[in-house]
Amino acid sequence: MIFKKTLLALSLTCSSFYSVGAAFQLAEHSAAGLGRAFAGEAAIADDASVVARNPALMAQFDKMEFSVTGTYVMPDVSLTGIATSNGTDPAALNNNSIAPSAFIPAVYLVVPLNDKFALGFATFSNFGLATEFDNDYAAGQLAGETSITTVNFNTSLSYKVNDNFVIAGGVNVIYGEASLIRNAGENPFDIPAHTEVANLVGDDISYGWNMGLSYDFNENHRLGFSYRSEVKLALSGDYSNGLPADLGGLAGKVVAGAMDITLPAIMEISGLHQVSDTVAVHYSAMWTGWSSFDELAGYVEGQDEAVFAKEENFSNSMRYALGATYQLSSNLKLRTGIAYDQSPADANHLSISIPDTNRIWLSGGLNYTFTNKSSLDFGVSIVKGETQTFTETDDFNQDWTFESQGDAYLVSAQYNHVF
Repeated sequence: MIFKKTLLALSLTCSSFYSVGAAFQLAEHSAAGLGRAFAGEAAIADDASVVARNPALMAQFDKMEFSVTGTYVMPDVSLTGIATSNGTDPAALNNNSIAPSAFIPAVYLVVPLNDKFALGFATFSNFGLATEFDNDYAAGQLAGETSITTVNFNTSLSYKVNDNFVIAGGVNVIYGEASLIRNAGENPFDIPAHTEVANLVGDDISYGWNMGLSYDFNENHRLGFSYRSEVKLALSGDYSNGLPADLGGLAGKVVAGAMDITLPAIMEISGLHQVSDTVAVHYSAMWTGWSSFDELAGYVEGQDEAVFAKEENFSNSMRYALGATYQLSSNLKLRTGIAYDQSPADANHLSISIPDTNRIWLSGGLNYTFTNKSSLDFGVSIVKGETQTFTETDDFNQDWTFESQGDAYLVSAQYNHVF
């Protein structure tokens, strides 16, 4: 299928996504947004990236605008072994870096049609994750490799009801792929630690919708609201393992496999207030319906029981952000912001494969306007996560206790062009 092959090729540029938002959520839609910790995203119409967060803001554009952005994420996620139940030295669990660095691209286009309608197109991602462990890691059944990549192709249309109120809606084509590898690790059956006990890969194309509203009280004060639907991915592909047949394994044989993943709904409300000629303040509250993601499980054709299952038991989460913008000169605009990102993870189901914790974002950025047609945005963020101690139990009923620490550093650049 040519269309599916094209989606796969595009997703490969994003295949090392590492989430620095709640669970495996990605907020890195623009450099402008990153510079203010994404405060006010559903209310600020800085550039064409509004298609990703609130398409109602497309009504603020009177000329066609194009934006392309790239964000480089440098995670610092480490584990320290605290205890084991099988006599393994806890130091064998130490790992200084379980998440690879990643580059996250996005492209946007806003096309005003007339004084009432505007059309928008976007390619970006809302969700992605990658964690990697050595194939002989002691707690191999809990670790291995976990990768979730999604690419969202969006088309949106806005309608200006009157001078104050705008409504918008959009359709989304979501391509998703996931891979999950688990190894035997230390075990009571003398199976080599590097032996694959599960190797599942799959992909799918699904569909969703989004909508947005904006209301201008006057030229200096605006509220925005956006909603993005839940999307269910039925990933299909291949499953194998290297366990010997006398233990019920496949000994490397490849069979049809499947895994379902629900991408949660997202709702955001934001405000923008121009308090003087040079200073604006903005804020956001974002809700993510993570309760729809309760389990990560894999199945093979003709078998009802899961060949791999990990209970996640996520809860809905909130993200709060506050920021400010200062117009230093006619060409230079400065931004800053702070955010609190709540983890959806259940304290009794913490995981080293999808590491998560509450986070604080500290951000800064700028916009430089070269001409009335082109500008450049730059943003940086430091994301500080809480230290946590938790215990996971593998399929051999072995307990592994970890201390985890997760921080990240983000740098983003964006070019905007008005036609």
